[in-house]
Amino acid sequence: QVLLVESGGASVQAGGSLRLSCAASGPAYNSRTMGWFRQAPGKEREGVAAIIHNGATTYANSVKGRFIISRDNAKNALDLQMNSLRPEDTAVYYCAAILYRARLSLNQAEYSTWGQGTQVTVSA
Repeated sequence: QVLLVESGGASVQAGGSLRLSCAASGPAYNSRTMGWFRQAPGKEREGVAAIIHNGATTYANSVKGRFIISRDNAKNALDLQMNSLRPEDTAVYYCAAILYRARLSLNQAEYSTWGQGTQVTVSA
């Protein structure tokens, strides 16, 4: 059983930065793939970034060059550094994991374990 708990959501102005964190319970090797997803009001949940155990990453085109995903396997923690934030980044951000498999994917259907979400609001 892996539990994920996000933190760091806040309200910021456009152009600002935020760092989201996700703490995972259990051994890091259980969460071979970890990712960030977001859901804006009235929209489908979408993949933002993913990282596998060896540090390889993938990003959605909308955040490439602005967001950085990282993980600390020793602490079993996941971060998302968000820079140059835009109003369209406003959403609830979720941490998620694919257990026991290393797969760079932004397809939410492949993720079995989810956190409760943290709100990010970017004002113009």
